[in-house]
Amino acid sequence: MRYATAQAPAITQAISLDNPLAMDTVIAQLADKRVVFIGETHDRYDHHLNQLEIIRELHKVHPDLAIGVEYFPQQFQPQVDDYIAGRITEDQFLRAVDYYRIWGYDYRLYAPIFRYAREQQMVVRALNVPDSIVSAVSKVGIQGLSEQQRASLPREIEPAGEDYKERLRSAFEEHQSAQRDAFDHFVEAQLVWDESMASSAAQYLTANPGRQMVILAGAGHIAFGSGIPSRLERRVHASYAIVLNSGVAIEPHIADYILLSTYQSLPPAGVLGVSLEENAGECHIRSVVPAGAAEKAGLKSGDVIVDIDGQPVTAAGDVRLALWKKQPGDRVVVRIRRGRRSSTKQTRSFAVDLAVPPKTPAQNDQKP
Repeated sequence: MRYATAQAPAITQAISLDNPLAMDTVIAQLADKRVVFIGETHDRYDHHLNQLEIIRELHKVHPDLAIGVEYFPQQFQPQVDDYIAGRITEDQFLRAVDYYRIWGYDYRLYAPIFRYAREQQMVVRALNVPDSIVSAVSKVGIQGLSEQQRASLPREIEPAGEDYKERLRSAFEEHQSAQRDAFDHFVEAQLVWDESMASSAAQYLTANPGRQMVILAGAGHIAFGSGIPSRLERRVHASYAIVLNSGVAIEPHIADYILLSTYQSLPPAGVLGVSLEENAGECHIRSVVPAGAAEKAGLKSGDVIVDIDGQPVTAAGDVRLALWKKQPGDRVVVRIRRGRRSSTKQTRSFAVDLAVPPKTPAQNDQKP
């Protein structure tokens, strides 16, 4: 794929939406590529269903197809392997990879993909770098990292091109910082993400010649090929195609294919109707939604959640883990500790009938 440069003359093109390609035609063309990148908006359920359809169809052509994912740092590869091999359950998997702290999006968005990979015993590679490294680069830049931190990154990190920087600037401006060199560090953090995922995928492809890989990541890491794709191609010279989903601004050279799908929402999840805060290894109820499930059951602000249906709770992610498969109307038993002074602390259990979220399912900040 060729990408336009800032000096290239502007060319106006038209796309006929009345003559779309059939998916079987797209799949046939993708099957010839060593790597297929499929971008997503993380909270779009239809995007993940599209990813699954492509994976299913390519898997018919390439039974040894591998999947690379942005969602987990490389350190969790053993836990991913354990889940795919059937050695641990889905809940054990989510706890083992610390899913709701590391990634955080509603796991129901991704469950069909991981369940299919498990059923078919497909290789799934965790491609990402730890968030702590990205956060450190955002603050001090790559040069400011310790020797130990720098050792976890690829040796070669190619500088960002001007078009890449320009696309990142709008995202940066949403989180403006007065800190000197803040934008440069923001760009370097993106480079760390992209180079690390490209390097991890390249290691797998080099060790497994002839195998095809589908890489799932946010559209921003894939669009125009200037994130992960070009950095992977630099390492392994593999043929690739970029597939993006609806919701992106259609521009020349942004992708090889754009899938236009109708927005689909997950069904409402069952929620307690509380906001939470973590303190000293405990999960406290900061507030309860008026007339919500928790308040109706008798839970109060200040209560410390000890466990839910017997599952220990020490952080907000543990609450989400206990509830992720629950629906409105399902009943859970929440054990709490109440009382500020040690002499008055009481442990009590409450049966809570979960409610519909106060916000729409498409919003990721809904309360647990």
